[in-house]
Amino acid sequence: MKHFASLLLISFVVLGCNKSSKTTSDDGDSNSDRPSVAYVTNGVASFWTIAESGVKQGAEEFDADAQVLMPAEGISDQKRMIEDLITKGIDGIAVSPIDPANQTDILNQAAKYTNLITHDSDAPDADRLCYIGMDNYLAGRLCGDLVKEAMPDGGKLAIFIGRLEQDNARRRRQGVIDSILERSEDPSRFDPPGAEIKEGKWHIVGTYTDQFDRAQGKANAEDALSRHPDLNGMVGLFAYNPPLMLEALKQADKLGEVQVIAFDEADETLQGITDGTVYGTVVQNPFEYGRQSVKILAGLARGQSLEDLGVPESGFLNIEARQIRQDNVAEFWAELKKNLGEE
Repeated sequence: MKHFASLLLISFVVLGCNKSSKTTSDDGDSNSDRPSVAYVTNGVASFWTIAESGVKQGAEEFDADAQVLMPAEGISDQKRMIEDLITKGIDGIAVSPIDPANQTDILNQAAKYTNLITHDSDAPDADRLCYIGMDNYLAGRLCGDLVKEAMPDGGKLAIFIGRLEQDNARRRRQGVIDSILERSEDPSRFDPPGAEIKEGKWHIVGTYTDQFDRAQGKANAEDALSRHPDLNGMVGLFAYNPPLMLEALKQADKLGEVQVIAFDEADETLQGITDGTVYGTVVQNPFEYGRQSVKILAGLARGQSLEDLGVPESGFLNIEARQIRQDNVAEFWAELKKNLGEE
C-alpha cells in the first residue's frame, strides 16, 4: 500500500507540472497540439444531451478534443470521474458540482493539476477559475413570475426538484418562492423544504425531492395530487420533473385542471406548452454552456487569459435564462432542434 501511495503521489506531482501543457509561441500562435478537455455533468438528462451538442460544436470550432461524462450514480460517480481525469492529465475540466459544499476538496485538488471551471451549478468556495451559467436565483424568480401569471388568484402549489444540495437547485427554488410571495431579492434566504408556507393568497404545500430517481419523481407528483385533491398548481424545477408531473396528471384525469409551470426544455414540456397543458417554462441555454466551456478551457490550455476569452472580472460568464410561453414556443423549439442537428 505504501508503494502504491508513493506512485500515486508522484503521478499527481508530474501532472501538476503539466497544468498548462499547451504552449504559446513568441508570436502568439499556439502549438499544433489539440487541447484535451472534459465536460462533466451532474447527472443524466435530456438537458445534458443539449449541452453535449454544444460541446461537440465547441470542439470543432475551437480545435479541441472534448469528452462529455455524465455520472449516473451521483456524487461518488462524479468524484471518480474527476479523479480519473486528473490521473490522465486532462488539460481542463468543466464540472457541474452535485454537492459543492462537500466537494471542495476534490475540486481544489483538480484545480491544482488542471484548469477547472464550473458550469450550470457553481462551487463559489472552490478554486475554480470561472463559472458559466445563469443566476439561478433570478431565473427562479422568472419562474415565479410565470406562476403568478398562471395563477393570478393564488392557491395551493407544490414544488418538485431533484435535490437541494446543488447550489443551482437551492437558489432556483428560493427564487420561485420569493417571487410568488413578492419578497425582496435575497439569494441567501432559505425556506426549509419540508415546511408548508401560507402567506396571503398562497399556500405552498411543500417541496418534493427525488435525488434524480425518475420513479420517485413520478411518485412524488402522484402523492401531492393524492394528499391535496384541491391542488391548483405544480412547479417542476429540473428538466425531467415537468414530464413526470404531466404523466401523473394524465393518470389522475387532471390535465388542464392543475396549472403546470416548468423549468428547462424537455420535449414533453414544450409539447405541453403547445397543447396548453403547461403554462410556460424558464429555459437555460445548455448548448451554449457546453460550447463556451470548450472555448474557455481550450483557450486557457493555449495560454490565453480569462479576459482574452471574454470572461468578466467577476468570474461569472452570464448566459441569461428566458421565459417560454405559447407565443414563442414554436420559434424556440425550432432553434433548439437546429442546435441538436435535428433540422
